[in-house]
Amino acid sequence: MAIETRGANLFLDYESDAFPQSRGISASGRLQVTWDDILWAAVTLGRPNLHYVFRHGTSSQFEAIFRWSLVRMALEQRNPSGSRLWRTDALRSLDPSEKGAVNYFIGMTICKLFADKLLGTPWLLHLDVFRDQLNPRVLTSRSRPDFVGQETTSSAWHAFESKGRGSNPGASDKTKAKNQAQRLVSVDGQNCRLHIGAITFFKNDVLRFYWRDPEPEEPTRRNQIELRLPEGAWRNHYEPATDLIRPYLEALAGSEDATPTVQIEDADVAIGVHPEILPSLLRQDWQGARQIAGDQAQAFQERGYRPDGLIIKCGES
Repeated sequence: MAIETRGANLFLDYESDAFPQSRGISASGRLQVTWDDILWAAVTLGRPNLHYVFRHGTSSQFEAIFRWSLVRMALEQRNPSGSRLWRTDALRSLDPSEKGAVNYFIGMTICKLFADKLLGTPWLLHLDVFRDQLNPRVLTSRSRPDFVGQETTSSAWHAFESKGRGSNPGASDKTKAKNQAQRLVSVDGQNCRLHIGAITFFKNDVLRFYWRDPEPEEPTRRNQIELRLPEGAWRNHYEPATDLIRPYLEALAGSEDATPTVQIEDADVAIGVHPEILPSLLRQDWQGARQIAGDQAQAFQERGYRPDGLIIKCGES
C-alpha cells in the first residue's frame, strides 16, 4: 500500500561553522525535510535500544514504535500548511530529567537528518555499539562523541557529538560539543575526516540546529579513541524496521507496486524494504545488507528508496 508523503514543506533553520569550503555548506540556511525523513532517521539511529525494557531480548519492533511515539509526543506542525516544527505542550510538561532524555533523542534524530542530507552520510553508529572495545571510563564519560558516520560515496568516516537542548546553546555548549567530537580519531584504521559538534535546540518553541566542524586538534594518546567495526554492527541500523515487517512478508512479496510498503497499524506508519536487501536482513546478515545498499545506493534512490534500501512513510496522524 503506497502512502503519500506527508509534510513536504517542513523547514529546519540551521547555522554552520568552520566546515571546509569544499563541502558547500552555507553558514546559515533552511533544510527541507518531511515527516517521512524524520521517522526514517529516528528508527535507523544505529544505536542499541533506547529503553531498558528492550535490553533483554524483547523484540525490537516495540523499540521502533517507542521511538516513533517519542517523535509524535515531542514535535508537531501547528497547522497542516505550517512549515516549522514546534515543541509540543506534552514535551513542555515533562519533568527536567524526562525533558533531557527526549531532547537528547530528538537531537540524535535531527543530527542524523543533517548528516544524510548535507553530508551524504546516512550510516551512523552510536558509540554504545563499540562498548566492548571501550574503557569503562570512556563509556561513562561525558567527554566522548555520540556517533561515527560513514559516507555512501567515499566510505569516509566522520565523528559526531549530538546534543539536544530546550533553549539556545551557549558558547560553552558549543565548545563542549566540539571537544567531544575531536576525541574520536579513527575507525578501522581510517582517520575521521570531519569532527562535528551538533546541537538541536528550541528557540521560542521552534526547532533549530547548529553544527560545527572545527580544525581538529591533536588529541593526547590518553584521550583519543580508535575503533574497530564489530561484527554485526549494522544490526543496530536495520533491526527495528526488519522486525516490524516480518509478519507482513507475504503482503510485500505479493504487491504489484513499484515500491511496495506494508502498513504498521499500531504506529500509523508504512515500511518497505528493497528486494535486493530483504533476504540478507531476514537471515540477519546485517553486513551483507549494508554492503549491497552501499553498492547500489544510487539505484535504490532512483526507485524511491533511501540509500539504505528502506522506505518509511507516515500516515495521517
